[in-house]
Amino acid sequence: MCRHSVGGVVAWWTKEDVVPAERVKRREFITLLGGAAATWPLATRAQQSAMQVIGFVDSGSQVANAHLVAAFRQGLSETGYVDGQNVIIQYRWANGEYDRLPVLAAELLRIPVAVLATGGGEPAARAARAATTTIPIVFDTARNPVELGWVASLNRPGGNMTGVNQMVEELASKELGLLHELIPQAHVIAMLVDPNFRRRKPS
Repeated sequence: MCRHSVGGVVAWWTKEDVVPAERVKRREFITLLGGAAATWPLATRAQQSAMQVIGFVDSGSQVANAHLVAAFRQGLSETGYVDGQNVIIQYRWANGEYDRLPVLAAELLRIPVAVLATGGGEPAARAARAATTTIPIVFDTARNPVELGWVASLNRPGGNMTGVNQMVEELASKELGLLHELIPQAHVIAMLVDPNFRRRKPS
């Protein structure tokens, strides 16, 4: 079981909670985001307009992630945040051009936003982390955020980042085991990898 907290907001999840991706984004991700919104400082609220702004930056495209955006909006509404009524969501899409992410994150911070959500894995979260150390960031990642250097520990993350670890690497051996059970005669297994996707270390 893992835990993350920001501003006193604590979310727990187990490995069973990490799949499918839509479930993650609609439940754990929204719980963390809604919790972060609930703890925005009163001074910040007073300085901003009547409706707070949620920034959302994603490595992918709006078309490809339309179903996730719908789940994102529905999850927010279920926690009392309705886009256009009591909150405004500003989206930025990199469309697979990772070099644009720092610029897009900076654009959102200039609005300004009260919380910054990231999608599309590590690239967007890295850009958000580089852009601010004060605005709360809610991320999703396939790798351990402690190993990535984003949080101090799972129990006490510290700083301004929290999010969902999908534990992809931890489950990789289990996936290979299941594949072997399905196709025991297989001796060679191929895997597609993006060589341009930055990793801190090989798994």
